[in-house]
Amino acid sequence: MQPQLPIDVDPDTGVWTTDALPMLYVPRHFFTNNHVAVEEALGHDAYAEILYKAGHKSAYFWCDKEAKQHGLAGMAVFEHYLNRLSQRGWGLFRIIEADPASSHARIELRHSSFVLAQPGKAGKLCYMFAGWFAGAMDWVNDTAPEGARRGPPSQSQEARCAAEGHEHCVFEVSPLTSI
Repeated sequence: MQPQLPIDVDPDTGVWTTDALPMLYVPRHFFTNNHVAVEEALGHDAYAEILYKAGHKSAYFWCDKEAKQHGLAGMAVFEHYLNRLSQRGWGLFRIIEADPASSHARIELRHSSFVLAQPGKAGKLCYMFAGWFAGAMDWVNDTAPEGARRGPPSQSQEARCAAEGHEHCVFEVSPLTSI
């Protein structure tokens, strides 16, 4: 995961950037408390759907910007994405397996910020990440070189969570079966 994440602070505006993208820096408890409050207000399913769509869009955007910023393409962008998420304190992410041409992937998450910030809470706590992985996979496929085999649009779900007693969380990316 080295080198550490570069953070630049504009002395005139106070805006933080990493890799030319504006960033916010907040304590984990602050983010998690807000996350849980919105989930309680909207209900788990409604909130999960909103987060999925927003996360997909954001991951796609991020992959596009980072690919241009660093001259990366394909799965190297997806791997870079997971590295940056790991460096930002969300947890430690790793691709277990991936096949963009079939829109399949399995991502491992250790030390999830959601699990660490909610000790003793059981269930699938890390669902916020699901849309991120589908968005990254869709970006990989949408930007594949001409003539390369492109996978169908994807979907992602949290298959298991450390908060359910597993050693770590696992997300599965698969072809989209319904719209």
